[in-house]
Amino acid sequence: MSDSESFISHLIELRDRLLKAMVALLVVFGVLFYWARDIYSFMAKPLLAELPAGSHMIAVEVAAPFFVPIKVTMFVSLVIALPFVLYQIWAFIAPGLYSHEKKFAIPLVATSTLLFLIGMAFAYFIVFPVVFHFVATFTPEGVEMNTDIQKYFDFVLALFLAFGLAFETPIAVVILTKMGIVSLKKLKESRPYVIVGAFVIAAIFTPPDVVSQLLLAFPIWLLFELGLLISGFIEKPKEK
Repeated sequence: MSDSESFISHLIELRDRLLKAMVALLVVFGVLFYWARDIYSFMAKPLLAELPAGSHMIAVEVAAPFFVPIKVTMFVSLVIALPFVLYQIWAFIAPGLYSHEKKFAIPLVATSTLLFLIGMAFAYFIVFPVVFHFVATFTPEGVEMNTDIQKYFDFVLALFLAFGLAFETPIAVVILTKMGIVSLKKLKESRPYVIVGAFVIAAIFTPPDVVSQLLLAFPIWLLFELGLLISGFIEKPKEK
C-alpha cells in the first residue's frame, strides 16, 4: 500500500470512529431528552437550596427555558458517553503504539477519566453548596438573589471543567516522570512554585471569593503530592 493510500485509509478510519462517537452521544442524548428539565433541576439544586424563601431562578432570554436544559442534557450525555468516545480514540491510535506504551496508556486513560468525574462530583457536592451559601450569606439587604439560568449554566460548566482538569494533576505528574521529561527530584524542588501556581489558577477559574479559591487550590496541591508519591514507584530509570 502506498503512502497516499495509507493516509486515506487512516482518514476513513478516523471519520468512522468520529461518527461512532457522535452516534453514541446522540443516542444517550435521545434517551435523556425526556428528562431534560429534571436534569437541569438537579444541576440547579445546590443554588436553589440557598435561595431565600419565595425566590426563583429567572430566564432573561425568551428561548432560554428551552435551550438551557437542552445544553445541560447534552453536557450530561457527553459525560455518560465519554468512555465510549475515549475508546474510539484509543482504537484509532492503538495500532501505532508499542506494547509497553499500550500497557501504560490503558490505565492512564481509565484513571484520567475517573479523576475527571471525581473532580466534577467534588465540585457539585462539596464546592457548590459552600460557595452558594457563602454568596447568599453576603447578599446585601434589598438585593434579591435571582440568578439567570443561562448564567448559572455557564458558571457551573466553568467550575466543572476547572475541577475536572485540576483532578488530572497526578496524571500530569506521572506522565512527566514516566517519559523522563522532568525528574522526580526536580518536581519536588518545584513544590513552592506549584503551590503558588495552584492559587493563581484558583483565582482565575473560580468566583472572586476566598472559599471557592481555597477549595480548588488545596486539591491541586494535594493531588500534586499524590502524583509525586505515585511517580516515586514508577519513575523512569536514568540511562547509565
